[in-house]
Amino acid sequence: MRFLRGIMLQVLLSAAIICNAQLNTARVMEIGRNALYFEDYVLSIQYFNQVIDAKPFLHEPYFFRALAKYNLEDYSGAVQDLDIAIVKNPYIMRCYQLRGLCRAHQDSLQLAEKDLRSALRFNPQSAEVWQNLGAVAMQQQDWEKAAMVLDSLLLFSPRNSRAYLMRTQVALNARDTLTARQMVEKAVVHDRYSSQVYAARAVVNSTEGNYAVAEEDLDKAIDLLPNDGGNYVNRALVRYYRNNLRGAMEDYDMALYIEPGSFVAHYNRGILRMEVGDDNRAIEDFDWVLGVDPDNTLARFNRALLKDKIGDSKGAVADYSRVIDGYPNFEYAYQCRAAARRRSGDVRGAEADEEWLRKRQLDIYFNGTQSASQEYVADNDKPRKRSDNNVRNYNKMISSDISDDKQYTTEYRGRVQNRNVYVELEPVFVLTYYHSTSELGAEGHYFKPLADFNETGSGQPLLLTNDERALSESEVTRHFSNIDVVSKTLAANPGDVRARLERALDYYLVQDLGEAMCDLNAAVAAAPDSWILYFVRSAVRYKLLETEQMNEENAGAGILSGHTDGLPSIDFRLVKEDLDRVVELVPDFAHAYFNRANASAKLSDFKAAIVDYTEAISKDGRFAEAYFNRGLVRVYTGNSEEGLADLSKAGELGLFQAYSLIKRFKLGGK
Repeated sequence: MRFLRGIMLQVLLSAAIICNAQLNTARVMEIGRNALYFEDYVLSIQYFNQVIDAKPFLHEPYFFRALAKYNLEDYSGAVQDLDIAIVKNPYIMRCYQLRGLCRAHQDSLQLAEKDLRSALRFNPQSAEVWQNLGAVAMQQQDWEKAAMVLDSLLLFSPRNSRAYLMRTQVALNARDTLTARQMVEKAVVHDRYSSQVYAARAVVNSTEGNYAVAEEDLDKAIDLLPNDGGNYVNRALVRYYRNNLRGAMEDYDMALYIEPGSFVAHYNRGILRMEVGDDNRAIEDFDWVLGVDPDNTLARFNRALLKDKIGDSKGAVADYSRVIDGYPNFEYAYQCRAAARRRSGDVRGAEADEEWLRKRQLDIYFNGTQSASQEYVADNDKPRKRSDNNVRNYNKMISSDISDDKQYTTEYRGRVQNRNVYVELEPVFVLTYYHSTSELGAEGHYFKPLADFNETGSGQPLLLTNDERALSESEVTRHFSNIDVVSKTLAANPGDVRARLERALDYYLVQDLGEAMCDLNAAVAAAPDSWILYFVRSAVRYKLLETEQMNEENAGAGILSGHTDGLPSIDFRLVKEDLDRVVELVPDFAHAYFNRANASAKLSDFKAAIVDYTEAISKDGRFAEAYFNRGLVRVYTGNSEEGLADLSKAGELGLFQAYSLIKRFKLGGK
């Protein structure tokens, strides 16, 4: 009997160990998905690596690691992981779908099509898969197949404006302007508050020569989305064809203010400056183009002409020579180089070019050789595509298509749970060591008690921001190492509150929100009058509730899917309780009121949210995010006039997305 009891005890202990291992693996998987949810892809890969090491027979960690690699544009690595996932479980639609997308981005179009059709076996009416199949056919330039795929999609998804836009582009490429017109008008009907549909209709109108109407459409597109440089580029081209050169120049300048790296805007502005005689600044634009694309023969020939014109004959000869290397029968280039060589004193070189031209003319006359002059004569009737590298089009502007990008879509990219939510509140503020940096972004918000706290410590200062960024691999490694170091400190001195906070922040930054909460609970118990502990705990709990809600909504789905309008978690009241304590301890902390307002909005208590946003603004009159969120809540609750005024103020203070929302709300009448 004692022997049997011993065996039973060993069995129970083994079972407990196995359960604990399963629990730990599930928890690591959850943390990895949290990191993926917050777009922290490098970190999420490390967590999925741990799950794969512990349980290599599961398909899910391979899929999620592939998803992270896809978002990092490591398509080869993603395909390798998806190959393994499919071997382990060949009945998962999302694996074929994601592998199809990766292969499409690798230009393995036949394999991509095969994967996407395999995905359709599991869900024949997946609009996303059909749309990607259409994009693959478009990339193959098989316009007939693309039309069939998109027409099939529109049979069961007749309000899909994106599909109508793709069908419009297919029709334009097939020179079927009648179908293009029909498709783009349907897109406008189904999505009349989208900038993209008006931009697409402008392309159709331009193709038909209706430049005045095209400009009106682009005006609407810019009103709806004023920060899209592509719309300014397109309108500049339309204005150019309407002989409004000043307006075209202003649009190119604006496009480059918004998107300084716009290749098309730089090239076209160079052509326009060349036409109006602004030669030196035109050279600057072509210098930029050639810095990005040194093999761009058309830009080099234009720069050669400009250098020749301003008296830089040697520079012109160098550029002409590069052009002739690529186009050895380009007679006009020899003619220009001969003149430039003669001006620079290279008489022998000029005579060599002139001799080549004479022999070329004799060859054409006596032997019937086709002249290259006709092939290389510039034609100003129409713009060229960027992919058109024929040097005869050297003085043509580049036209933008409805979309010059690959038009693949996935529900799995970024914070996909909100992919259908067009209007979002600005997120809560957190304390962290990092924030995103952008040309128009703030460097982090100032709060004197936080500055005082930073001065009392010797470590990295904390920043107050709601614009966090993903950590680099080295930063992730540093925080993992610091967790080990601080853990030893806490083992020797469990009451060290600052060390407890430091480790909590480390856990937060590596997306282990559960462990962060454990440390914060212990720290609050040890120091119940510390405002910073309550503030950090409220922010961590807020993020934890967001991820828990996401996981509950997608239980069993295995992948983050669409946003749902279910009831918010009642636990957001705990967030408010922590923030109540913060404003009690530091009543001038505007960001605590802001965060509490967001928590109230999560609980659908919009009156309380407006009160707290107002209080935050009273503490900081330049609090753009508070104006923005109060504006959205006011519009949502029916107070459009004051809401639009708040959004206007937010835009004035730097949140430029507010302007497109103002236009959208005005057009929508609500």
